[in-house]
Amino acid sequence: MSSLIECSNLSKNFGSKQALKNVSFSLDIAKGATALVGPNGAGKTTLFSILCNYQLPTSGTVSIFGHAPGSNPLFGKVSALPQDAQLDPRFAISHQLSFYAKLQGYSTKQAKIETQRVLEIVDLSEVLNSRPAELSHGMRKRVAIAQALIGQPQLIMLDEPTAGLDPANARKIRKIVTELSDRAHFIISSHNLSELEQLCSTVLMLDQGVLSQQAIGEVSTNALQQLTILIEPQQGINTLQILQQVSDLVSVKQNHHNSFILDYDAAQTPTFDVTLLQALHQHKLPYRQLSRGVSLEEQLFSEE
Repeated sequence: MSSLIECSNLSKNFGSKQALKNVSFSLDIAKGATALVGPNGAGKTTLFSILCNYQLPTSGTVSIFGHAPGSNPLFGKVSALPQDAQLDPRFAISHQLSFYAKLQGYSTKQAKIETQRVLEIVDLSEVLNSRPAELSHGMRKRVAIAQALIGQPQLIMLDEPTAGLDPANARKIRKIVTELSDRAHFIISSHNLSELEQLCSTVLMLDQGVLSQQAIGEVSTNALQQLTILIEPQQGINTLQILQQVSDLVSVKQNHHNSFILDYDAAQTPTFDVTLLQALHQHKLPYRQLSRGVSLEEQLFSEE
């Protein structure tokens, strides 16, 4: 079996409002992460809910590992963390995580071991006997992610996992996803495109319930043909004009005030990046960042 998720003409209506409109896509079973992006109200949470069997589609079909969402063969294979998931303030973290482990069939002893294991993954072993009120918002979010890791699921869906977190906790969550991506497939919904670009290799984009087919594919689709460079602004210097004179350049576009996208023929000039840096040095033009390809934001919204 090579298919992780198969959706065919999936639609969901809430009264007269159509949240999903004939959504079709396929994800293979390879490990890694998939980004689910789109504006508020696009249908992302509805799609998550159908994949988790929290809601049923109005029409269309969906299968995960070849089975309908919520069916017995998926028990323990799929987990999800809703954006607003809350821990029960009345009970210690150990009690709550052990409870969820027991729901998956662990014995009392096994549940205790599994609780310790998932807390170690999120670097929070020390909060085992703490209650949620004793933890920061970021720590509570990491405990919630630990809950989603119980049983070592093969598909993990995270809805806005770093929303509202400080940079330190957001970084820790990204690290968790990166380290586990060789053992499970993540589907991550987020408005933070730069974060998704770091974590994901595949993009699904929803807008007003419609899945954009051109947004399905590798994030690095044009990586071998394009460079993005952020130039330090210099008074009296026409940066665009200097870049247009770089040898072997096919074209250059200024996408922001100091950011430029350069197209080149990678087959003919595999060392174009060296040529570019030499040209910048010759004109004493410093740069802040040079990256292959274009940003996810630019790929998705460059025509707006």
